[in-house]
Formats: sequence, C-alpha cells, structure tokens
Amino acid sequence: MANPGSLGSAAVLTVSDRASRGEFEDRAGPAVAALLRGAGFEVADPVVLPDDEERISAWLRERADEDDAALVVTAGGTGVTPRDRTPQATEAVLDYRVDGIAGAMRAASIAVVPTAMLSRAVAGVRGRTLILNLPGSERGATENLEVVLPVLAHAVAQLREAPEERPPAGTHAG
Repeated sequence: MANPGSLGSAAVLTVSDRASRGEFEDRAGPAVAALLRGAGFEVADPVVLPDDEERISAWLRERADEDDAALVVTAGGTGVTPRDRTPQATEAVLDYRVDGIAGAMRAASIAVVPTAMLSRAVAGVRGRTLILNLPGSERGATENLEVVLPVLAHAVAQLREAPEERPPAGTHAG
C-alpha cells in the first residue's frame, strides 16, 4: 500500500542480456527509479532480466496482478534487433495500449537523435497498472521518461480511481 501523498508504487525492469550476466552495469534502471522517486512514486530497486519474452511478460504480470503496482516501467529491448522483444512481451499482457505516451516519447526523441524513429516502445494498461517501455541507455531512458513524467500522475490517478472492471483471475488475456 502506498504512503499518503505518494503517487503509488512503481516497479522498474531493465531488459539486457549483458547486464543480466554481469558483463555490463545497468545505469538506466537506477536512473529511471531515481526520477520516479523524485516525482513521488515509491520504487523498489530495479530488476534486471535478459531479453527473454516469456520472463519479461511474467515479470510484468506479477507486478500488475500480484503487487498491484500503479506504474511499471521497462528500460531496454525496444529496438529492431532480433533479441529486442520487450514490446512483444508488453503487448502480450496489456488490456489496451496508450499510444499517445509512446508517440510523445518518439516525437521528442527524434528531435535529439534521428534513430529514435526505430523505437518500438509501447505503453498501455493492464488492469489498473500503467506499463511503459523506455530505451535501454541511461540517457535515452531518462530523456524519454522526462517527456511523459508530467502526465503519469494524472494517468495513474485515473486508473486507481476507476472502478475495478478486470475479469476474474484466470480469464485475463495474456
């Protein structure tokens, strides 16, 4: 349960084969967690998983369904390489997409680096949890999060105030 005055709980996942093997230090996850804490979310330490679609989907489902996180953010796995499976893993668990969030991040990023148009990041909702994909670099993740941070409190408040309309356990898509 969130503390009074908190925007609720948030969970952060970094998706990286190299970081999950200890070959690369994850800086994106801790930077994203720090920004979210600064915005008023309660955030546990980030988790790192390899680019494995099933494991990513399972982690997202657990955070939304079991932990009832208000916000779940991933960093990494959103590009065009065959190992980049975060968008597919995310879409597999979503009830619906919120394309304006991903579109706003891409639009802002393209002005900084044209390769941002290759991002396949998605955003959407599972139950009453907002799920958001960010790029895997520290700079890309924080810049993208800063674009949408001003609307996250409003989005989370709408989801948390909405009556529960999720189908009974076991009947949920994904």
